[in-house]
Amino acid sequence: MSNTKDKSTNSFGTKVLQGNLLYTLISIAVGFIVGAILLQVAGISAGAAYGKLITGVFGKPKFIVWSIVYASPIILTGLSVAFSFQTGVFNIGAEGQYVVGTLAACVVGVFLKVPAIIHIPLCLIAAALAGGLWSMIVAVLKVKRGINEVLSFIMFNWIAYYLSNYAVNIPALHTDGNSEATKDIMDTAKMMITNESLQEVMGSGASYNILVAILAAVVIAFILNRTTLGYKLKAVGFNRHAAEYGGINSNREILTAMSISGALAGMGGACQLMGMGMRISQFSAQESFGFQGITVALIGSTNPIGCIFAGLFYGAMKYGGTKLSLVNAPSEIVNIIMGTIIFFIAISHVFKRLLLSRAGKKEAKGEGGTK
Repeated sequence: MSNTKDKSTNSFGTKVLQGNLLYTLISIAVGFIVGAILLQVAGISAGAAYGKLITGVFGKPKFIVWSIVYASPIILTGLSVAFSFQTGVFNIGAEGQYVVGTLAACVVGVFLKVPAIIHIPLCLIAAALAGGLWSMIVAVLKVKRGINEVLSFIMFNWIAYYLSNYAVNIPALHTDGNSEATKDIMDTAKMMITNESLQEVMGSGASYNILVAILAAVVIAFILNRTTLGYKLKAVGFNRHAAEYGGINSNREILTAMSISGALAGMGGACQLMGMGMRISQFSAQESFGFQGITVALIGSTNPIGCIFAGLFYGAMKYGGTKLSLVNAPSEIVNIIMGTIIFFIAISHVFKRLLLSRAGKKEAKGEGGTK
């Protein structure tokens, strides 16, 4: 009986060591430790800074709501990157897809006059199509001409950046006055919660963005794990040559994967516009929602459902970080913490091998002793 218990305990421990959750939690803990050390070196109380970070997120219901609002577009860009990772493509172009998605949603939101029940879905569809097409161009260059997608995505990020700044100044779209921004989208295109009783509890910034993000994550998880398309996409991601040998058209699947990935990032831009910004301002620098999506995808272990929790964590850190100035702590400490977390997640495979090797030796010794 005891041998059976020992074996079950060992198998459970091995599963924990083989999974990614343990190493993600360790990386998060290390990130906060590194942040605390740097704060102390700078002469700032780490306890006071982290206390303000926590109360800045959980102190009031409206703080939690704002954290979720911050998280929603990052969840979608994280999904975009995670989906491409699962299919063997590195989508570093989520930033550009996010920008063109925002621009498409803005155009539809400003010029189209239809009821909200039609207007909101149309804005989201326009953003998804724009992001998908933007990514598909890079996919075609990769498949037809063999051009590395990373280089293309980086260039397309900047093209989208300057395209948006150009569009902001088009007279038909530009707002009246001296502001370097577009007109506000129509009320029928906004995804804000307008119920007064809900606003009293949740604050005026509450929106339906998070529902879009969660629905998208569930749909992507279903596609990857329960459909033939998902099987083909992951097969190409694991081994393109083996997939082709098995009769899968890898070029077609790459085009499909990159288009869906771009559509998700484009929807992230639409959610940011329709649930928070309401207009597009002229960029002075890239907003980095796409690059933050890479962080979310890595923290979430490129799992669609994991991206929800990783995005909520990142959104809370972003919003809570805005409160750090109240204790004279730099908000940049949040970027240092997140960067440290990603660094340790990136090298977690080293620790995984060491721990699994050690666990294997212990298990072998135990079996030897039993014999």
